[in-house]
Amino acid sequence: MHNKFQRIFPNAKPIIAMIHVQALPGTPSSEYKIDKIVEKALMEARLYKRAGVDAIAMENMHDTPYLKRDVGHEISTAMAVVAYEVKKEIQIPCGLQILAGANKAAIAAAHSAGLDFIRAEGFVFAHVADEGIMDSDAGDLLRYRKAIGAEKIAIFTDIKKKHSSHSITSDTDIAETAQAAEFFNSDGLIITGQSTGKKASTNEIELTKSKVKLPVLIGSGINIDNVADFLTISDGLIVGSYFKENNHWGEEVNYEKVCQFMDKVRGIRT
Repeated sequence: MHNKFQRIFPNAKPIIAMIHVQALPGTPSSEYKIDKIVEKALMEARLYKRAGVDAIAMENMHDTPYLKRDVGHEISTAMAVVAYEVKKEIQIPCGLQILAGANKAAIAAAHSAGLDFIRAEGFVFAHVADEGIMDSDAGDLLRYRKAIGAEKIAIFTDIKKKHSSHSITSDTDIAETAQAAEFFNSDGLIITGQSTGKKASTNEIELTKSKVKLPVLIGSGINIDNVADFLTISDGLIVGSYFKENNHWGEEVNYEKVCQFMDKVRGIRT
């Protein structure tokens, strides 16, 4: 297993719970000041920690429609503030993602907030996202991480990611994409279904695991009924929609569902 992954997650097969941060200042749906945004994130973080999740990941999911790569300082600084307060409060592994593909901004925010990892899209190979054509950024991103002294922050990279068309790389399968990400020094891979809440392909997961040495996380579609299957064939799970009311990412965290899920996970991991 990758050394950086093991350092961040000493317990095998971590469960990473999502905080979908409220719409940030300057975005079309923004309605709260930063203190209220922080307060909501802290409330969710406390619930998750009490329920026993292994880690937290924060994402600016409410900032629709997303900008591509260059999101503005108002977004990266707000995410840094929220992330700093969450990490200080709960003291478990934390990471973030800044949509869409704002990976350098995410590294900067994570570094300032003292986080452990980021989730990066568009690391290798181009694809067509909702926001347009997303070119790969591995070379630029890793040089930036080095330049600001943030090497301890792991970069977990989506491959053949959800909400995207991959027709321009249709002659490159997910295993070849995974090998390219490994060659370009990714710290871990994330496999998803076609969209938020949709489960990943077990065949793609098993194929990827057979071709690379990197840890493989599952990034969508996990619920209490399939957690045993997906946890068995992966190195960890990112869970967002299922932990919310009505299985929808935009609703409130359902504490009882998280507790029941984690009880089942503990039974699987023993």
